[in-house]
Formats: sequence, C-alpha cells, structure tokens
Amino acid sequence: MGNNSKSKITPYLYLVPCMLIFGIFLFYPFVKTIYLSLYKTNKMGQAKLYVGLGNYKELLQSASFINSLKVTLIFVLIVVIGGMLLGLIAAVLCNKAFPGIRVFSTSYALPMAIASSSAAMIFQIMLHPAVGIVNKLTGLDINWLNDTALICVAILTAWLNSGINFLYFSAGLGNIDETIYERASVDGASSVQQFFSLTLPGLSPIMFYTLVVNIIQAFQSFG
Repeated sequence: MGNNSKSKITPYLYLVPCMLIFGIFLFYPFVKTIYLSLYKTNKMGQAKLYVGLGNYKELLQSASFINSLKVTLIFVLIVVIGGMLLGLIAAVLCNKAFPGIRVFSTSYALPMAIASSSAAMIFQIMLHPAVGIVNKLTGLDINWLNDTALICVAILTAWLNSGINFLYFSAGLGNIDETIYERASVDGASSVQQFFSLTLPGLSPIMFYTLVVNIIQAFQSFG
C-alpha cells in the first residue's frame, strides 16, 4: 500500500521545480499585474488608490489606444499572411529534387538566423529615399520609411518569420505520401489542382500550428 502511494506521488514531485519556476516568473507577475490594474499607482509602481475598472474604461475610451490597436492588427495581418505565404511557396519550390537544392533550402531558411536589429539596419539602407537600392532599381522616388513605414516594418518581420515557416512546411510536405501525386498525375490532374486538392489538405495540421505560432510571434514582435 505504501509503495503504491509513493508511485502515485512521485510524478508530481518531478513537477514541483517546474511549477515553482512558473509560479515565481509567470503566474505571480500575471496575478500582480491584474491586481495593479485596479489601482492608481505612484512612480514606484506601488498601488495607492483603488479605482476598480476605471483604468480599463479610460483605456477603451482613449483614441490613441484604439489607433494603436488598429495598427497592431494591420501589422499582425500582414506579418502572418506574408510570412506563411513566403514559407509555403519556398517549401513547395524546394520539395522537388534538383541540383543545388541544399543551397536553396539553406537560403530560404536563413532569415530565421538573422537578428531583427541587423535586418532592420540593412532594410533601412535599402529603403533609403536617396541612396537606397529599391528606389534605384525601380526608378521611384518614395520615402519608404516615412510614407509606408508600417508596411515596410511588417514586410521585414514577415520575411524574418518566413525562415522558420519554411522549415515547418518542408517537414509537413515530407510527410505527404508521394504516391498520391503519382496517381493524381495519371488521372490528369494539373500541378495547380494537385496543390489545392492534395498539398493544402495534407498540410492542414501543420498550417494550423504555424498559424497559431505566427500570430503569437507577430503580437510579441518588438525588435
């Protein structure tokens, strides 16, 4: 009887260090933040005056908050769609065996290894209105960093996220049985029909996971 009790308790004991760390660095700050949101605080962040939901009402009535929420949603939309689309296209292109496939695969996955600050400096030079290569190649005279700053930052973030998306989709494509493509080709299905009828349904589980991860990353974007 005693041994059975110990065997039941033992797994939970292994969870104690993990739950302790989560409690100190995640759960406690989360609860403390909710608590402080119900008070007016001083410069030291100490609760001084209880206002209940007053802070939330003031926040939801703030024009700047509504605008920032709108800008954030636009940013997230561009980042998620752009990053997943780039990753999916690159994965499909590299799903076939041809000379130099390893080089292309490494190139498509490379953005995930580039620091956001470094990529931002590179894009800043590329989009410079006077000496930037984008205006030079297109013959345009656009101040990208002022006129379309949100779109530029969103596209940069989408490109940075496309590397890990490429790996996700490449792994998903590797799990799709090649024989179904052979049978579809025999039945006369075109490449476009195979993509929408076979590839996308086969990638649906990994696409859902990638969608959730990309949304979280987009909302947490800071660099």
